[in-house]
Amino acid sequence: MAERFYRAPCPGCGAPVEFRSAQSTHAVCAYCQSTVVRQGEVLSRLGRMAELFDDHSPLQLHASGRYQGQAFILIGRLQYQSPTGVWTEWVAWFDDGSQAFLSEDNGAYVMARPRELQRDMPAASAFRVGATTAVEGQPYTVAFNGQVSLISAQGELPKMPPLGFGFGMVELRSDQGEVLSLDYSRTPPAFSQGRSVALEDLQLSGLKSESAKEESARQFNCPHCGAAVEITLANTKTLSCGSCHSLIDVSQGVAGELRHALQDEPVAPQIALGSQGTLQGTAWQVVGFQHRMGRSPGDDESFGWSEYLLYNRQRGFSFLVDTEEGWSLVRPITGAPSLGAGARSATYLGNRYDLQYQYDAETTYALGEFYWPVARGQRSSHRDYSSAKGLLSLEQTPGEQTWSSGSRLDAALVAKAFGLANKAADFQRGDAGPTGALRGLGCGTLILIAVVLIVLVLLLSRCSRCDPAVENCNNGGSYRSTGGAYGGYSGGGGSHK
Repeated sequence: MAERFYRAPCPGCGAPVEFRSAQSTHAVCAYCQSTVVRQGEVLSRLGRMAELFDDHSPLQLHASGRYQGQAFILIGRLQYQSPTGVWTEWVAWFDDGSQAFLSEDNGAYVMARPRELQRDMPAASAFRVGATTAVEGQPYTVAFNGQVSLISAQGELPKMPPLGFGFGMVELRSDQGEVLSLDYSRTPPAFSQGRSVALEDLQLSGLKSESAKEESARQFNCPHCGAAVEITLANTKTLSCGSCHSLIDVSQGVAGELRHALQDEPVAPQIALGSQGTLQGTAWQVVGFQHRMGRSPGDDESFGWSEYLLYNRQRGFSFLVDTEEGWSLVRPITGAPSLGAGARSATYLGNRYDLQYQYDAETTYALGEFYWPVARGQRSSHRDYSSAKGLLSLEQTPGEQTWSSGSRLDAALVAKAFGLANKAADFQRGDAGPTGALRGLGCGTLILIAVVLIVLVLLLSRCSRCDPAVENCNNGGSYRSTGGAYGGYSGGGGSHK
């Protein structure tokens, strides 16, 4: 990296403030938190920066790595807030003098570079979530449109909006995995373009150690029962109290107002929180669990399913989804598939997926920690698509849409992965048919068995105590063949969050 940089005393306390990049106009003094602006060779103090929200990220200032063959170093951090919580963008300075942003994105990361707009862009209000638009001749889907504000910053920074000033932000995503960001804090809006990156592929050095993360765990008392609650997960926005199971919103920081909601219908996850297992070659830890209910348009019957939030320090987050039809492993994607006529198909990275299910969903119970604000009663609309390549799921709220992709898993494999092979029978779902047990029987016997099974199902459906609002009713009572979501909810997603 370049050895020359500009250093001057902080106007607030006299400590040295450094500028490595010529593109940086602002900096935050590491000693007194003064926000300073560079004007030529003079530093002027603008005020004091608010305290950073400790997000427990493994990233930190001066961590370095490589991207697309170029070395970079993280020189600044900006924390933004929207109605869905707080997220972070890191300023990356490359050895050719250019800058980029390494941003949180649905539990993963996006590396985005600033670009010049080739045409005037309409006002933020002109973009409707779910609509398509063209940028430089390429189609994009509007994935997010909302008001955000800068709440804190650290290190060396490009031009930034005033602290606490609300402005519009729009995210556009393509079926080739690209994400475009329009920042309306200035005129014309700032424009950046990026793609998903994995931290392990950036060859990072200088990350926080695991022990440092453990020592800085945040603790507070539950606002409902007073029991001690500890936050250990990176980017936690919501977590449950281990004593009374209340859901606690910490998206504004522990020092902020702690909103909570009681949960008086506990649902026991089949895989315990904290469990560790290896799926598709990656070691995961179960850090969150939520139960959700769905209902197809015009259908009076509801169905339930469960989602386990999995975490890996380098890979980020994935969802292990348990539906009546089986298990699947999915994670949010950076891009947005293009939809065919009537949204009956979706195309992503050149692969076509056909619509299987369409339904509305509601969160009914949650345990553990989540990187987005979770609340009972959260509602969203869904479409699930499938092909031989795997699964795609669209989840949409009024201000945002999130796509997830994944693949089905064998029930026995899931049980074995988390050390529950002795309970493999409990993991079987509707995808495990009875053909093996019936092999060799005659047609007359099969018909008789079918008649008996139909009678039993009718009887059980009348007396079953299974409540789909609090559990998966797949081993007794009714069976629904058109239910289940493939994708995990990511209400904290979109817009570089």
